[in-house]
Amino acid sequence: MSFLYRLMNIIRFLSSKKLSHKSFMWLELKERYVAGTKGKGSTCTFAECILRNYGLRTGLFTSPHLIDVRERFRLNGIGISQEKFVEYFWFCFHKLKEKTSNEIPMPTYLCFLALLAFKIFATEQVDVVILEVGLGGRFDATNVIKKPVVCGITSLGYDHIEILEKAGIFKTGVPAFTVPQPNEAMRVLNEKATELKVKVQVVEPLDTSHRLGLQGEHQYLSAGLAVALCSTFLQEIGIEDKNGLNKTNGLLEKFIFGLSNAYLMGRAMIVPDTELPEEIVFYLDGAHSPESMETCANWFSQQIKQNQARNQERSEQVKLCL
Repeated sequence: MSFLYRLMNIIRFLSSKKLSHKSFMWLELKERYVAGTKGKGSTCTFAECILRNYGLRTGLFTSPHLIDVRERFRLNGIGISQEKFVEYFWFCFHKLKEKTSNEIPMPTYLCFLALLAFKIFATEQVDVVILEVGLGGRFDATNVIKKPVVCGITSLGYDHIEILEKAGIFKTGVPAFTVPQPNEAMRVLNEKATELKVKVQVVEPLDTSHRLGLQGEHQYLSAGLAVALCSTFLQEIGIEDKNGLNKTNGLLEKFIFGLSNAYLMGRAMIVPDTELPEEIVFYLDGAHSPESMETCANWFSQQIKQNQARNQERSEQVKLCL
C-alpha cells in the first residue's frame, strides 16, 4: 500500500462524521503550496503576512522548528499556544491510535505533524492555509490537497530526481509560479508542467528598493515569489481584481506592509548579547544544503562588510569631532 494511499485513508477516517466539532473538514480550506530546495520558509512567511494584512485569518505550517515544535503552527502570525497544541495533539493521537492497524499504521512524525496542522487550521476556522512542503514534494505529507488555489516552487538544486519530486506539487488547472532556475531544473519543471497541463510562470526578484522584514539580498527572490502567489490567490478568491494588482502601478500598501513586517525566528537574525550588546553579536541563520550554505555565508559576509563600513564611518566622525 503506497504512502499517499495510507495517508488518505487516515484523513478519510479523521474526516468521518464520527468525529465532532468540524473534525477534519480541511478539504474546504483555501490552500497554497510552496516547495523548493531553499527559500520555502521565507516565501511562506512573506505570503502569510501579506494575506493577513487583507484581513484574512491565516494558518501557516512550516518546518523545521528552532526550539519548540509549536513554532511550525502559526495562527494569524502567532505560534499556537501550548494549551491548544496539547488539546489538538492528543485528540489526533488518540483517534489515530483507536483505528490504526497493520494495514493503516500510525503515521510517521512528519506525517502526524501535517495531519495535526490540518486539524488545527480546520477547527480554528482559518480563511487560508499556507503549506510549506517538508520533504520532496510528490510524496510529502502535505501533498494530499487535490486542488489548492496556487502553487509555488522556490530555488532548486541540480539533482534531477529532487527537481522531479518538487514538481510533484503541480496540479492540473492550478496556477504555478517559480523563480529563475538553473537550465536543467527549468527543463524538468516545464516537462512536468506540460504533462499536467499546468502553466508555470517565472517570477523575477522583487525590486531592492522595498524594505523587507527578513534580511539578506536573497530574500528579494522569495519576496517576489510571495507577491506573485498572493496576487493570484487574491484574484482567485475575488478580493482583488487584476487591475488593482497591476505591476505598473507598483505594490499595494498592504503588500508593502506585509513584506516589511514579516518575521521568522532563526532566519537571518542579528541578536546582540543582552549583557554586552556592543561587544558580542550573534548572527543566526539556517542551512541544510550546499546551496543554502552558500546563501547563508553570503548574508553573513554582507553583514560583516556593512558593520566594518559603519565602524569606519563612526571612527571618522570621532576624528572630526576631535
